Amino acid sequence: MWKPSVCTKDCPDTCGLLAKVEDGRITKVKGDPDHPFTQGFICKKAGYFPQHVHNEKRILTPLIRRGAKGTGRFEPIAWDEALDQVADKIKEVSAEFGPEAILPYFYAGHMGMIQRNAGHAFFHKLGASRLLATICGPAAAVGYQATLGSGPSTDLESAVDSDFIIIWGNNSLTTNVHAWPFYRKACKNGARLVVIDPYRTRTAKAADTHLMPKPGTDAALALGMMQVLISENLIDRNYITENTVGFDEMARRAAEYPPEIASTICGVPAIDIRGLAVAYGKARAPFIRTGWGPARQLRGAMAMRTIACLPALVGAFKRPGAGITRSLGGGPSNLTRLTRPDLCPKSTRVVNMVELGDALTRLEDPPIKLLYNFMSNPAAVAPQSALVHEGLKRDDLFLVVHELFMTDTALFADIILPGASFLEMTDMYRAYGHNYLRLARPVIPPVGQSRANLAIFQQLAGRMGFEEEVFSLSEEDFIKDFLREEHPSLKGFDHEAFWQEKAVRLNIPANPYADGFNTPSGKVEFFSQTWLNKGLDPLPCGQAWRDPEGGNKYTLELITPPHHLFLNSAFNEIPEIRELAGRAKVLINPKDARERDISQGDLVRVYNGRGECSLYAEVTSDTQPGLLVAEGLHWPRLAPGGKGANQLTSQRLTDQGETCAFHCSLVEVAPA
Repeated sequence: MWKPSVCTKDCPDTCGLLAKVEDGRITKVKGDPDHPFTQGFICKKAGYFPQHVHNEKRILTPLIRRGAKGTGRFEPIAWDEALDQVADKIKEVSAEFGPEAILPYFYAGHMGMIQRNAGHAFFHKLGASRLLATICGPAAAVGYQATLGSGPSTDLESAVDSDFIIIWGNNSLTTNVHAWPFYRKACKNGARLVVIDPYRTRTAKAADTHLMPKPGTDAALALGMMQVLISENLIDRNYITENTVGFDEMARRAAEYPPEIASTICGVPAIDIRGLAVAYGKARAPFIRTGWGPARQLRGAMAMRTIACLPALVGAFKRPGAGITRSLGGGPSNLTRLTRPDLCPKSTRVVNMVELGDALTRLEDPPIKLLYNFMSNPAAVAPQSALVHEGLKRDDLFLVVHELFMTDTALFADIILPGASFLEMTDMYRAYGHNYLRLARPVIPPVGQSRANLAIFQQLAGRMGFEEEVFSLSEEDFIKDFLREEHPSLKGFDHEAFWQEKAVRLNIPANPYADGFNTPSGKVEFFSQTWLNKGLDPLPCGQAWRDPEGGNKYTLELITPPHHLFLNSAFNEIPEIRELAGRAKVLINPKDARERDISQGDLVRVYNGRGECSLYAEVTSDTQPGLLVAEGLHWPRLAPGGKGANQLTSQRLTDQGETCAFHCSLVEVAPA
């Protein structure tokens, strides 16, 4: 029997799935052909979901540590005993140090609206330190909002009508594959496809043109384009007059970045910057798809804010098939019946998840004495891993982990609670790559003794004596409540189809900017008074910031973009995928390799003042001189030396959004 479901991974596509169930086991997963956006195909990774669910290494019973932290020595215990121990430890830490000595750590290991947010009410009621969950997208969002406001951006499906598509910092064939058919259809109708990315990705290889800026210089490239557009009068002056603020100030700033100057910053030849700008300005319906790469720099918000200025200059928002896409989706926005922020005491301490290493090793008054981890693998994904591992090894830190597998983080746990997979639970899913909402119910019962997040937190709440309604409602109770919200995107929503587990289109126009912009002025803000009020530069700025640590000791830049067969650290648990992915590699340009006596396939040591890891050299012109690329994430414990690429990344925060500047690391490399 084939049963419908939804992929829950942290990917914009949120695919419709069909799972084949035989004798209570999932034997095959394929794409749902009835899904309007994902259209019946799935990525290679998703085809391995049966091996994810029915994996011989899956944790199927609660475990308690019996050896030293990190050694992986555990033994099974009963659920009641495990929950009693966790509740008792929470009470003990709260009594001795105060509840702020407890820190939840979570992110996007599950993207369903219920299970992802299921722990919030518990930790709010407890008074635990609040986690600022900013590790991924807020810098991009804040930068984009400064120019165009909040809310969904241009529908990706409208790109079929574009004649000039720029994919900027997004490896679509790896991280947004279901957008590709829309791009290809446009190209068959004559559109030109340009990719802007520091190295030659799968997507770049499929493009008509690939420009390779240095990491962290996207704003300079965008300003170089603006200078050409303005100086050659390739702009829509009527649109600018009626729909923007601050054009004159912005034009003066852009004049500081002619292609010859922008080129010295970003490394793209001036002739190519000029050619890109002219083609963009002359296009009938220019479309830009931005990724998250440009925002993972110290000036990442400024990069996104600057790129977002381009469509308004040429009047793209009034043309079918034109515009810019960062993030999509909508639907219910008031989740407070589930999250209950009102239960959180005022002035409760906030800890940024990017700075977990500092929080576990340096935070005082009180120190973190209990870390509760779910939907994340911080030992692999958090920056400055050496410091994170140092904290996780503390004998006086009690670590609780919800997990399906023995991840690098789970190895340090005191108690492991077996989590259910997404195919064993009920949830509602909205996407950030399309505008459809969907329900998914379990296709099989929980395997072994695994339990969903909501059930676990409600059972812990009972042991803590919490009696609020939130701790007794079911997933469907919450979903029904959310769908009663009077949200514009829910106008005309097809409830019957939704409860039949069909993808339902939200009431979001393909061009959400047709009636204005959700900015303070209601217009595109080339000049941001909001940023000026914060003491920030109110105009686009092309200045590039590099990793400030280490001085001149490290001369190579490192970026850590997604691997085609992993998603963050997920899918490492599947042996077949690990075999297909091969060894953990670092891409190095032949020039840099020759200067360091490194040959193809050599085991090399990549290092800086924060840490080091060992990777195998892939000597290739797919990356530019001065740039190393480590696609990931491989589980550190499976890599040579047991260390991963996040040994090298910093806890430094972006200019706005308090996001991690993952792609801003200076390193050196040498033969191992």
